[in-house]
Amino acid sequence: MARLYTSKRGKSHSKRPISKTPPSWFRYSPEEVKKLVVQLAREGHSKSMIGQILRDKYGVPLVKPITGMTITEILVEAGEKVSLTEDLDNLLERARRMREHLARNRSDRLGRHDLQLVESKIRRLAKYYIKKSVLPKDWKYKPEIEIK
Repeated sequence: MARLYTSKRGKSHSKRPISKTPPSWFRYSPEEVKKLVVQLAREGHSKSMIGQILRDKYGVPLVKPITGMTITEILVEAGEKVSLTEDLDNLLERARRMREHLARNRSDRLGRHDLQLVESKIRRLAKYYIKKSVLPKDWKYKPEIEIK
């Protein structure tokens, strides 16, 4: 597992396209891309997975320059259920799994520290979403599993 706050293990990942216009070799129409997005969402993929699948399998560099809409906007327009806080949901699930691990392994001090880092990230992200009015003003992070 990569640590959150270290520069270890490199930065190997794909780069975003420089140009905001679709490349000349791109063969899909905006309507086809929208249909693909909705189809992938109905198959149960998250927004980030939809973007990765479109990039890797269909060669779609970015959805917004092609369709004029983000993946979220396409899904809302299609009437699909969409999570506006996918990154926060993933962090909450990660913290839940870490708490379960620490309930079984009480002496894991490094795991306890990692949980503190993840929970501080949750609080920072929640503060941002509350400021942007995505989450209600009274939203608080409440872990279900208590660690002793």
